[in-house]
Amino acid sequence: MYRAPVEEIGHMLTHVAGLKKMLDEGLTGDLSPDLVEAILAEAGRFASEEIAPLARVGDEKGAQLKDGKVITPPGWPELYRKWRQGGWNALAAPEHWGGQGLPMMLAVAALEMWNSGSMAFAIGPTLTMGAIDALEKHASEDLKKAYMEKLVTGEWMGTMNLTEPQAGSDLGALKTRAERAADGTYRIFGQKIFITYGEQDFTDNIVHLVLARLPDAPAGTKGISLFLVPKFLMGDDGSLGPHNDVFCASIEHKLGIHGSPTCTMIYGDGKFGATPGAVGWLVGEENRGLACMFTMMNNARLAVGMQGVAVAEAAYQKALAYARERRQGRVPNTTGSEMSPIVEHPDIKRTLLTMKAMTQAARAIAYSCAHAIDMARLTGGEEVVHWQQRANLLTPLAKAFPTDVGVEVASLGLQVHGGMGYIEETGAAALLRDARIAPIYEGTNGIQAIDLVARKLPQGNGAHVRGFIAELRQDAETVRGANMPELGDTGEYLGAALDDLEEATEHLLRLLDEEQAEAALYGATPYLRLFALAAGATMVARGAVSAKSAAQARLSRYLAENHLAETAALKRTVVEGADSLLAAAGELEEG
Repeated sequence: MYRAPVEEIGHMLTHVAGLKKMLDEGLTGDLSPDLVEAILAEAGRFASEEIAPLARVGDEKGAQLKDGKVITPPGWPELYRKWRQGGWNALAAPEHWGGQGLPMMLAVAALEMWNSGSMAFAIGPTLTMGAIDALEKHASEDLKKAYMEKLVTGEWMGTMNLTEPQAGSDLGALKTRAERAADGTYRIFGQKIFITYGEQDFTDNIVHLVLARLPDAPAGTKGISLFLVPKFLMGDDGSLGPHNDVFCASIEHKLGIHGSPTCTMIYGDGKFGATPGAVGWLVGEENRGLACMFTMMNNARLAVGMQGVAVAEAAYQKALAYARERRQGRVPNTTGSEMSPIVEHPDIKRTLLTMKAMTQAARAIAYSCAHAIDMARLTGGEEVVHWQQRANLLTPLAKAFPTDVGVEVASLGLQVHGGMGYIEETGAAALLRDARIAPIYEGTNGIQAIDLVARKLPQGNGAHVRGFIAELRQDAETVRGANMPELGDTGEYLGAALDDLEEATEHLLRLLDEEQAEAALYGATPYLRLFALAAGATMVARGAVSAKSAAQARLSRYLAENHLAETAALKRTVVEGADSLLAAAGELEEG
């Protein structure tokens, strides 16, 4: 059974991601180390004792659609009620709407633990948190007064409606339409697919944020607007009124996250009400909806990255527990006839340490991204620009690398279980099935790599990424000079990996400067992996030195000496791989 690694999470927040400095400088108000510890402990308790025990029923029973209503797995509505009553939905929400106003760093740490307990459960509240952020930044005061408080408390849940059958990653192709009404509202018509928790039995109202196009809108993404469309309309006194013209037509049968209803939503077909058209309210400005939605999507990308970390942690814990109990064969140079626990076999040790080390690297990148988001909000002047650029740079890394790691670690966990891993009763297969969606949704990891190379590296003509690499080099030098024998040659390995990162970065910046964007994008995915490995390993080592932790130093050394050799190969692919890719691409053509 999953047990939240509260101590390791606290270490990562304090000694790696920068929470200690934020607390020391008074940027977080009355938040103290003791309060941070208490929040993490309670979030971990809830994840371990309340959420995790219901994960299996969620996987086995799943969500079901009956008579137009979604029924979530047994015990889940009660679980959500407990979660909401605990105030967890309001953790990082604005205080003036009833939230606690705590740093994003604490919110993502809690998200990790909840997703380790059950990814299918935690994804629902995650979208509500994103809706809160989008409305806070872009909605009118009237809309905020009507909806924010109930979203912040979790009394109502929010959704994000982007995808259509013909418009997945390419939002410029969406066809859902909006028509202006005489009373200042809009009428929404269309179909949205893959809408997580688009219908559920947790709350008595659902607030849909829907992308749609006005009749006179420009073509492409410049003609998209964002609308708030509630499941139930409200009366003047705030009470729930008639059902809006929106409903769930079906739910998907998926590889994983079975407890999470993935809905096809129909807007404006006249099922509810005499006049067809779902009533919606504009969020932000007409034809500027994508900018509003990206506020929600950027936070969602970090949250999905946390799902990768979460599943990796759960898979590691499950595999380690099994390896300690399962006896098979005999370790070389042992005496006696009794079989050895498989955790004593060299290859299983290597596998488990790889799982743990890669999880730590992914966690470090994701928490550092959350720290940058917090600093952009809490600082002023030029610092805001610096930290916003840092958040921009780290967001594609924090989404893609942890979700790739989640799949890799869950797969390794299944391997540790051997044949029993392929049997559903161990739960190892369920983790792998759940993990597999995370590299796909909220912008595929290939899109994250494109975003990193095409949009984030050129910030300040490359000055920001160069500055970040310089900071990592300072960390490597600190590691090299640390008086900790447990680190071995970690500093040297980090320096070599950062050399690879710098050379690959300069190569891509040069291609972009020469307007060879297509050539640069051929190396985008291996570059993201190279960047994340070098940065993640350096961050893990930074934490070991900062905390003077021998255990963390040994893990950091393992990561550096066993996995950073990959950066040289990745650099070669980034710098030299485009020609061979183009030469072989003809094999993909028809005929």
